[in-house]
Amino acid sequence: MPANGKKILVNVYHLAAREAPYLQRLRDAGFLLEFNRLGRQQTAAELIAALPGAFGTIAGGEPYTEAVLAAPEARDLRVIARFGVGYDRVDVPAATRHGVAVAMAFGTNHEAVADGAFTLMAAAAGRVVARDRQVRSGGWGDAFHQGLWRATVGVVGIGRIGRAFIRRCVGFDMRVLAHDPAGDADWARANGVTLLALDDMLAAADFVSLHAPWTAETENLIDANRLARMKPTAYLINTARGQLVDEAALADALASRRIAGAAIDCFRVEPPAGSRLLDLDNVILTPHATGMDVTAEHAMANRCIDSILACWRGEDPGQPYLLNPDALLRDRA
Repeated sequence: MPANGKKILVNVYHLAAREAPYLQRLRDAGFLLEFNRLGRQQTAAELIAALPGAFGTIAGGEPYTEAVLAAPEARDLRVIARFGVGYDRVDVPAATRHGVAVAMAFGTNHEAVADGAFTLMAAAAGRVVARDRQVRSGGWGDAFHQGLWRATVGVVGIGRIGRAFIRRCVGFDMRVLAHDPAGDADWARANGVTLLALDDMLAAADFVSLHAPWTAETENLIDANRLARMKPTAYLINTARGQLVDEAALADALASRRIAGAAIDCFRVEPPAGSRLLDLDNVILTPHATGMDVTAEHAMANRCIDSILACWRGEDPGQPYLLNPDALLRDRA
């Protein structure tokens, strides 16, 4: 059944800069495409204004709240296909009540995020950014730096991304500690990973890498008390969600050299205008982009498109991609 001009919002603003060939699949099905060309995530008001006539969205980090989903402008919306694996910006129960399917791209970008996290860890340890600036300003020579080989790494969260990151650490003969209340103890044991209480792990690690979701339980998981437990020579890497870290406490710890450094890819407010982290020389900052290599881009986009086309046909995109299969059984409220 052709879509006959129904609209798909491509809200991942990175995709507006070029005509990606995989999007032709949606056009071939009869959909019109409308892009977010703001160069940033949409606000709730901007999303509502773009929704009239939209059957689905390829969703970035814009907010799908009760107010957005209940807006008259959203009456044609039937599927939110998330370009990624986090859904903290989607009110899933509200989407279900309103008959909007929420489809995820699980299993498509975990290797890219793990690559990015490992890259940031290596760059922080080797003081790559600081040394680049040193040479550009005419300087030369430096002190010794922390190495990766046989160092101890602490991993918070051993889901897909955490496990992929651990595989990279094992290749450097690192001692791997982990904290995950729901972690698979059998997997950990089989892969040489020691599961510990969070405070014990923080005290022992040379590097701490965060790979947990943002939930009520993980909000400010790394606060001033937890940072105080880390070694003064240790580094914190966050490629998960900014809300896992008390950003003010981290800035204090970095400014006082309570910890050696950090590498941060995600922030409470994005972009982090006005953040004290911007003024510190012992932190590497990147724009929430560690999962954005081209292999992951194609895999995430095609997974989103598969889900949209399945929902258009009235079919379940399949497990584990659809968070709320009951939404397919409901009329749009």
